Amino acid sequence: MPLLQILRPTLPILIGASVMLTLSMGLRQSLGIFMQPLTRDIGISVSDFTLAIAVQNLAWGFLQPLAGALTVRYGFRSIMVIGSFFYLAGLALMASANGFLAVMVGGGVLIGMSLACTAAAIAMSVAARAVPATVRSTVLGLVSGAGSLGALLSAPLGQILNEGYGWRVGLLGFVVLALAMIPAALFAGRVDRIPLPKAAPEDIGDSSAGVAAKIAFGNASFVVMTGAYFVCGMQLVFLTTHLPSYLAICGMDPMLSAQTLGMIGGFNVLGSIFFGWAGQRWNKLALLGGIYIVRSIALAWYFTLPPTPATTLLFGAIMGFLWMGVGPLVAGAVAEMFGLKWQAMIQGLAFMSHQLGSFLGAFGGGLLYDALGSYTMAWRIGVALGLAGGIIQVAFALIRPSEPPLLKAA
Repeated sequence: MPLLQILRPTLPILIGASVMLTLSMGLRQSLGIFMQPLTRDIGISVSDFTLAIAVQNLAWGFLQPLAGALTVRYGFRSIMVIGSFFYLAGLALMASANGFLAVMVGGGVLIGMSLACTAAAIAMSVAARAVPATVRSTVLGLVSGAGSLGALLSAPLGQILNEGYGWRVGLLGFVVLALAMIPAALFAGRVDRIPLPKAAPEDIGDSSAGVAAKIAFGNASFVVMTGAYFVCGMQLVFLTTHLPSYLAICGMDPMLSAQTLGMIGGFNVLGSIFFGWAGQRWNKLALLGGIYIVRSIALAWYFTLPPTPATTLLFGAIMGFLWMGVGPLVAGAVAEMFGLKWQAMIQGLAFMSHQLGSFLGAFGGGLLYDALGSYTMAWRIGVALGLAGGIIQVAFALIRPSEPPLLKAA
């Protein structure tokens, strides 16, 4: 049966989840555009700004399991709509900031809370429930790919507004874009009407949240995947936060950073679709490890050379292809190992590790830059940890393929 025919009844849900995801991810990936003018204008340091982004990632990571667990009790729609309002409030507070506190609360706490309710773990769980298992990985790749388009719109728009009218107007432009998250969340929330499939013997759907978490952390494949996910977050958030600053230091055209973030967003689409398709056919966890290894090689290649517009855009294309492809692989692996009912929560538990890495990538990169005056040590650490995490992930996935845990294992 053609894929479109299978998906037709749930297309409004999938489109809503994709739009919500593309805006929540695209806007936060583009906040680095405003770092230099914002810090100069209101008199805070680069490390102050990156601390706010780091707190955003911690709030997102540590609240993600809670948001996932709450969807079991209250449904996806209410959680996603509330999260959309948090995003609007966070951007508006950043746009009106006159000091560190407003940047921390708006860009850090409020946007972090919103991402826990609107970003990948929730959107992927919505998509996974809406489609049959036979096409799940492919659909997760499509939703992740569609959800990658936000940076193509938000990064250039933010840079144009920033250069023409100032960073405050740029952030207000982001507020206008974020308004579309509310109707998108309402459409995606229709997934609450779809009943869960009949549980397989190995599923943990009838257990409590505590038992489900205990089973997840008792599964070696999940633990290794969660550890390697730390490196993923560290590398990606280091780039989104610090690449615009790095290019400015190197004397590159400010628009190049927006073009590169847009390039990352565009190739996110191709990478997400490819890895969703690949995850339907090959070992998802081994593919994850391969992504981390190739990413690290690309980071080492780019930062050892003087940046040029051509190499920067090529680097953005490579990293974009390897960026959100992890989304369908992680979501698909969690659904296979633990079933659908607690998928959002368990994926959130893995995501906590990702966000601890994100904290290190954002704030640690800022501290190293302030202390050493360059990003050399920061990218070297990212490359070393990325290679180590990727090799361990691939080796473990091939030596010990994941198996669904039995409820009695708890």
